[in-house]
Amino acid sequence: MAHGHTLIFIAGFLWGCIGMFVKELENAGATPALTAFLRVFFAFIIMLIASCTKSGWRSLIVGGKNLLSCALLGLICHGIYNIFYSIAVTMAGVSISAVLLNIAPVFTLFFSAVLFWEKITVIKLIAIVINIFGCVLTATNGVFDIRTLSIIGLLCGAGAGICYSLTSVIGKLAADKTDPFIMSMYSYFFATVFMALWIRPWQQGIYCSGSILIWGFLYALIPTSIAYVLYYRGLQRITENSKAPILASVETVVAATIGVAVYKEYLGVSGIIGIVLVLISIILLKKN
Repeated sequence: MAHGHTLIFIAGFLWGCIGMFVKELENAGATPALTAFLRVFFAFIIMLIASCTKSGWRSLIVGGKNLLSCALLGLICHGIYNIFYSIAVTMAGVSISAVLLNIAPVFTLFFSAVLFWEKITVIKLIAIVINIFGCVLTATNGVFDIRTLSIIGLLCGAGAGICYSLTSVIGKLAADKTDPFIMSMYSYFFATVFMALWIRPWQQGIYCSGSILIWGFLYALIPTSIAYVLYYRGLQRITENSKAPILASVETVVAATIGVAVYKEYLGVSGIIGIVLVLISIILLKKN
């Protein structure tokens, strides 16, 4: 049986592949809004079938409190997060948005200390600082464009970071009493409803080619359905929730590696140092 830390690490690894699927969807003609919608919609269908196959239709019946946790997970950590991050990228730029998103471990540490009474150790604080610094260097290559700064963009970027940090917090609350398959299924259902109300596909012509549908399905299957089930399963097996986003930050390393290997993106000395720092922070947590 895999250790909780290992499951979260693998989930982060799969999340690192997200950029590849988004790129392919963009090349196929999908808009950012359609890409976000297809991700949660197909993930809902996948997890609905998987849940019923695994545990039967009766497994879909859950208590009100668990359903509320799943709803919050879907609305906040999938729906509102996507909106905040999309606005941040548009108004503040990709680099600044990535930096703000990667401060999530700070929020998670705070929420975990308040809600789960987790101890804030010196090693944990050092690991978080090293991790954030490493993610910033990896995501930006040490280059910041202050001309793209926008107050609204910065606020939305910070909002995306908070929503992302709540994934492990709300996920932990729900995962203690809910099967990860059922939890994922309901969170994607509520996210699908939220995203549909946001992009209102019935009011605009949506272009969906075969390529878009295939890549959308794979996007929903690999770095979404499989990754989140592993993440929630991992949350059930760890005692310190605040470690989750740092372990999952391997996503940044994988994304940078794919960018260089597949899309010939530039990774300078700052980016390489950032990757090393992220890995060091993960090792520190594993030993703590």
